[in-house]
Amino acid sequence: MGNERKSFELVMVSETYTSDLKGRQSVRTTFKLPTRCIDALSLLAGQLGIKQKSIFDHLVDDTKTLQALARGFEQQEPSRENRVAKTYVISRKTLENLERVSRRFQAPRDALVEFSIERIMPLLKKEKQKHEKRKTLRPKLKEFLENGTELLEQADAVLDRDDPVFEKITQMVETLQSGCDEIDTIIEKGQKLEEF
Repeated sequence: MGNERKSFELVMVSETYTSDLKGRQSVRTTFKLPTRCIDALSLLAGQLGIKQKSIFDHLVDDTKTLQALARGFEQQEPSRENRVAKTYVISRKTLENLERVSRRFQAPRDALVEFSIERIMPLLKKEKQKHEKRKTLRPKLKEFLENGTELLEQADAVLDRDDPVFEKITQMVETLQSGCDEIDTIIEKGQKLEEF
C-alpha cells in the first residue's frame, strides 16, 4: 500500500513537472506592432539587463490584466502608427494564454500585445529620469577622480613606491577609476533612452 502511494505520488509529480517544462518551452511567434512598442521592449530589456523574453512573458502571462485589456479593447484604440512584423521568442505557456484570451474576448492578438507593452511606458519614463540624474553626477565624478589622481601624484613625490600609504592611495585611485569607467558605461547605455 505504501509503495503504491509513493509510486502514485511520483507519477503525479512527474506529470506536473513535465507539463510545467512544456509550458516553459520557447517558441517563436510574430506580431505586427508599432515601432514604439518594439523599441520600448528592447530599451527596457537593455536598461534592466534582462531578456526581452522575460519581460514579454511577464506582461502577457498576467492573465487577469490581459483579460482586463481584452475587455476594454472596444474603448482602447490601437495605435495608428505603421506596424512592423517582429518575431519574438516567448514561452509556449505565454503564447497559449495570449491566444486563449484573444479568442475568448474576440480581441486581436497583436492589439493585446501592444496594450500589454504600453504598460511598461511608465517604467521607461522612470528609467529616463534616472538616466538624467546620473548624467548630472558625471562632472562631480570626473572632478573626484582628478582630485584622487592629483593626491596620488603628491604621494608619489613624497613617499617611496613601497610605502603602505602610497600603495593604499594607488589602490583607492585605481578603484575610483574602475568605478568611474563602470558609471560611464551605465550612462552611455542610457543614452538610447534620450531618443525615445
